[in-house]
Amino acid sequence: MSRLCQFLSLVLLTASALASPKPHAVTFGKWTTVQWFAGAQESEALNLKVRGLYVDARLKEFTLGLPHEITERLFVVRLAFRINDALPDEPSTSPRWRWQRGGWLLVDRLTGHISSLSLPDFDLYYSAASWYRDYVAYCGVSDDGKKVQAIVAQLGRRKPVLKKPIGELANDDDPDSACAPPDWQRQPTRVTFAIGEAQKLTYSVRGHAADVVHDDEEEEEDSAAK
Repeated sequence: MSRLCQFLSLVLLTASALASPKPHAVTFGKWTTVQWFAGAQESEALNLKVRGLYVDARLKEFTLGLPHEITERLFVVRLAFRINDALPDEPSTSPRWRWQRGGWLLVDRLTGHISSLSLPDFDLYYSAASWYRDYVAYCGVSDDGKKVQAIVAQLGRRKPVLKKPIGELANDDDPDSACAPPDWQRQPTRVTFAIGEAQKLTYSVRGHAADVVHDDEEEEEDSAAK
């Protein structure tokens, strides 16, 4: 009988160990200032602060900017990476590493898994993202680099919640020049895109859809608040 109890205890312990995966240690390293060559001709050197993303003390990626916490388990952070800028006729033993800004990463603290997010029309040079909950708002740029679109995307959905043309790219030499990072507000959930110095477009986000907010709606809500 005692052997049977020992066997059952061993089975239960094994099953418990399998059902509860060991949490991983996800940490960031120290900030380091590097040079990022910006502009259409990549002739202007700008300072960029990057730091390593470690899983169980192993370097996985380099990142820039602060992470955005989505849940207690998941967060997003922007990628930074180095690319070899050497020409084919230059010695292969002497790579020319240049830092670049990348897209966004989704990090799972429990599993230690890191995945790249595919954000529609997100431009690595011109788009400045603003996160709220599991939504991200930014100005996307068309493939020809001329048209700007207001975009709101939600994690787990392929199609954007919002995708509206709002103008043309004004300055192709200025990083993040498609538009400033959009502003979010809660209750009701809204996001505002600033186009130039005067024009602003506000959209109300409801679940998987977004509608433009008109001036009369804002006036009614202001009156109700008073």
